Amino acid sequence: MLHSFKFALRGIAKAFTTERNMRLHGVAVLFVVGAGFYFNISPLEWIALIFCCGIVLCAEIINTAIEEIVNFISPEKNKKAALIKDLSAGAVLITAIMALVIAGVVFIPKIL
Repeated sequence: MLHSFKFALRGIAKAFTTERNMRLHGVAVLFVVGAGFYFNISPLEWIALIFCCGIVLCAEIINTAIEEIVNFISPEKNKKAALIKDLSAGAVLITAIMALVIAGVVFIPKIL
């Protein structure tokens, strides 16, 4: 079982080291955590923000995996391959927008 964690951790590390968007999302997570401590948010607000951060990071890793699979199967330009990649990237965008809206709901009242 511990061996499986090694592979999973390697995948997460690879995502952070090779994917610019993953690093961007990681910085956003650090910012959110810092703001959470600064504004002393409630446990329920922590749950919402941690859930959102996790969903965005998971979506980014899944998007990367899908892109890698598509590139492996169809290295040449292909309309169907492009559509698959666009759909996958769109899913990440939706989760990021959702996280941004929820962060706004949590932090805007505290800032004002």
